[in-house]
Amino acid sequence: MRVFDCSSHRSDWFATRRFNRPIRLALAFACTFLIGLPGFAETPAVGAKAPDFTLSTPTGKTVRMSTEQRGNDLVLVVLRGFPGYQCPYCVKQVHDFVDHASDFAAKKTRVLLVYPGPPADLDQHAKDFLEKQAGLPANIVLVTDPDYTVTNLYGLRWDAPHETAYPSTFVLDKKGMIVFEKISHSHGDRLSAEDALNNLPAH
Repeated sequence: MRVFDCSSHRSDWFATRRFNRPIRLALAFACTFLIGLPGFAETPAVGAKAPDFTLSTPTGKTVRMSTEQRGNDLVLVVLRGFPGYQCPYCVKQVHDFVDHASDFAAKKTRVLLVYPGPPADLDQHAKDFLEKQAGLPANIVLVTDPDYTVTNLYGLRWDAPHETAYPSTFVLDKKGMIVFEKISHSHGDRLSAEDALNNLPAH
């Protein structure tokens, strides 16, 4: 009787081990996969440090936000970029900022424009976009975001057909802290250059 019981117990033990092993392997794989996935970034709030990043201009010049700022106040504008066409609201907003470039310069403020979109021909689309401007002043720089790196870093991905990023503007002080922000969930609701100037930190 003891032999039978022992054999039965051992048979049950092996059956359980055979059954549990695939489950354990599947759980281990799932955990490894999930740990490896990047987290969904949240949009940084007023009072937070603006995440630093490095992108390139349409002509291939590397631009790091913190280096571009160089101890000055900075206005970071995330455009819709190229959602399949040149957004007229982006054209209007950038033209507004270019018109006020001297006002930003007088306040020792730089403006960094982020132009997101699908990677294919994005630099060329950005060049076409800039042709609509008379030329960017020295204190205004445009960079492209072909892989939505910064768009995702700032939690601004507008993940819908014919969309790229929620058009947004962040005002940063000299230390890179966000002192004002405007996040829009529509195409035309943009921060004007004058409003950006009015929300620069007092020194």
